Amino acid sequence: MAGDGHASRSTVAVFLTDAQYVSMQVAILGCGYVGLELGRQLTANGHEAVGVRRSADGAAAIEEAGFEAVQADVTDPESLDAVPDADALVFAASSGGRGAEAARDVYVDGLETAIEQFGGREDSPDQLVYTSSTGVYGDHDGDWVDETTPIDPTTEKTAVLADAERVATDVADEHGIDGTVVRFAGLYGPDRYRLERYVEGPVTEGYLNMIHRDDAAGVVRFALDGAADGTLADRSIDTLLAVDDEPVSKWTFADWLAEQCGEPAPEKRTIEERLAAGDLSEPAERRLRTSKRCSNDLLRELAYEFSFPSFREGYRDAIEAYSK
Repeated sequence: MAGDGHASRSTVAVFLTDAQYVSMQVAILGCGYVGLELGRQLTANGHEAVGVRRSADGAAAIEEAGFEAVQADVTDPESLDAVPDADALVFAASSGGRGAEAARDVYVDGLETAIEQFGGREDSPDQLVYTSSTGVYGDHDGDWVDETTPIDPTTEKTAVLADAERVATDVADEHGIDGTVVRFAGLYGPDRYRLERYVEGPVTEGYLNMIHRDDAAGVVRFALDGAADGTLADRSIDTLLAVDDEPVSKWTFADWLAEQCGEPAPEKRTIEERLAAGDLSEPAERRLRTSKRCSNDLLRELAYEFSFPSFREGYRDAIEAYSK
């Protein structure tokens, strides 16, 4: 039975082709760019989603996306009382682009607060998915990284993300919750194509590791399903790298994009030339010097099917809109 003040979770049987399963109640804490798409995908697949945002405007965006909204703050355990019990939590809260201290308040302290709040309920969640970043890998001089690569954060903010990953697995485990970390590569998609940035230039050298918003949400949903049916636990998987098939040189990507848009190739510059401008903050300089290529071999092995396997498919709508 649910704890006081919370509705009991439903167990609605859903059929997809010839497979029967019990739907999940999923609470998406920090239901923003990816969370809204995740909620749409979950409800379309027979699950129940509740989106949580701090602001009234955020809650309205969730309702507009077609699923239940709750206005609450992950750093305030009392406000989380308003969120119904859930089979699974997705922690995708944002610090709003602020510094490392604000990031720690949300990603570490907020995550721990949420785990303790939901984990202390009579009807506590079975699983948690925490959305992290490939930034925790640090610099690998252009070499490949995957789920087995040791993390090496190089900025205060990515160090916070690494601390949050430990909370997502270790603290969650202390409360009987199976934690999974999904590390996002660079997100793009509707309202975040930044097409002009690459078409107009100048473009600094380096690698792009990307994932379309729809697939970022899809990988989280895939992780929820894999945790629920035991696939991840059977293979001792607690981390998934969410990136598409083709990490690409920024220069190659920019030239392809310009050609597709009918524009001349943009101006290029090396990392040294960009640094010589002297207008970057220390964290920005560290990010610029960071180079790696992220592998999705594990996702492919687990049979995740991408909606947008590479930037070529993912940028098609943006290119068509640009060309009109």
